[in-house]
Amino acid sequence: MKTLDTLYINGQHVTPHGTEVLTLIHPISEQPVAQVRLADEEDTRLAIAAAKTAFPQMRLSSREQRILWLQHLHDAVKAREEELVETMVDEYGCPLAFARSTVTRAYNSFLQAIDLLKDYSFETQVGMAKVVMEPLGVVGLITPWNANYGFIAGKLSMVIASGSTAVIKPSELSARQTAIITECLHDAGLPNGVINIVTGLGNVVGAEITRHPDVAKISFTGSTAVGKTIARDGAATMKRVTLELGGKSANVLLDDVDLETAIPLALQVMSWNSGQACIAGTRLLVQADKLEAVKAQILKHLAILVPGNPRDAKTTIGAAVTARQYERVQDYIRTGLAEGAELLCGGEGRPEGLESGYFVKPTVFVNVRNEMTIAQQEIFGPVLSVITYRDDAEAVQIANDTVYGLQAYVSGKNAERTAAVARQLIAGRVFVNGVYDEPLAPFGGFKQSGLGREFGTYGLEAYLEPKAIMGL
Repeated sequence: MKTLDTLYINGQHVTPHGTEVLTLIHPISEQPVAQVRLADEEDTRLAIAAAKTAFPQMRLSSREQRILWLQHLHDAVKAREEELVETMVDEYGCPLAFARSTVTRAYNSFLQAIDLLKDYSFETQVGMAKVVMEPLGVVGLITPWNANYGFIAGKLSMVIASGSTAVIKPSELSARQTAIITECLHDAGLPNGVINIVTGLGNVVGAEITRHPDVAKISFTGSTAVGKTIARDGAATMKRVTLELGGKSANVLLDDVDLETAIPLALQVMSWNSGQACIAGTRLLVQADKLEAVKAQILKHLAILVPGNPRDAKTTIGAAVTARQYERVQDYIRTGLAEGAELLCGGEGRPEGLESGYFVKPTVFVNVRNEMTIAQQEIFGPVLSVITYRDDAEAVQIANDTVYGLQAYVSGKNAERTAAVARQLIAGRVFVNGVYDEPLAPFGGFKQSGLGREFGTYGLEAYLEPKAIMGL
């Protein structure tokens, strides 16, 4: 069994002061595979102190120096691409294609930050004032398990571009992935203390980062419940916060849509990352008269969702991350049945032919009412709720009838009508007739899906504070 017993503080791999040990269970074999010695509050304080000491050098660093550091980070991560992919597949149980896209997105984050830096103006004249965009200081980055490399690299790239320093608390469930990307970041050769990584529990390490007065900002991706705690506790020291939280995204199919195209896309977006994605389109809104045709198309195309061996090229659905997450999804499926939703396919238990592993059957409920639990709460599994509407106005009303507002989808043949619906959807991102990758577009949520934005200029400025200087 692999033992992971180091943290990364002030440019050194160090033994944790914390003594608590977590055993990691493989999501496919369901057997113990690693033990992780977790950081405690003292380890966290040491990391924050190292980041604070390194900040003056970062604050005064030139644009050219930051670009060079970002290039080194890109090169160091890309150099171990295959090892990063293999470790993610083995530890997380995700399909090979998803792991490859995650690693690619991770190292490309640094190149995207370079492109931003080349053109970004840190000083502008506003009337008689010169406005200077200043780095914030020590930034706490708290990242989840569902795309470990991508979240670490994406957030860190903005920290470096802004001229701040980082204390990263990755999910303890991704400790093997974290160990490798930590080695990559060390190999990039940034000054000691600029990057610090402390793997520990949220209520220990995360809580210390949240309350520590020397942390100027927190960027958190995770559950809405934890995000609320961070916002509340961070307010005591007036921390800036970026919170990318939960979602219950609506996918609106207008009545003129081509179902042969729209339904495969709907199945894809509801099952992204095996359903373990805050952006998953888990509410499918269809015109009532089209319901029977939609059901037929779902059953026709369901075969594109293939649970199984993550290394098999045909696999599109991996395992749930833990037994607890698997049982959580099972509970939601049972709740859907108890509340009167009609099960079209899937249901409780493992998919046929899979004797071990935390695999969830791709599950579709129809005749779902929007007030049902499965239509309102984030399940984090490949479970789709099909909801009917009468006209476009009701479709918009149902889509927006949620505490979340992270992402939405709309498809239809009439461009003007589709655009009109898209503009009325309350979500940080809305995809029209497809899914697209635009890393410069802002990403974040309305309502309880979060605060602030990531990516592009919007993301960079979340790590900067404007200072007005008059009289120069």
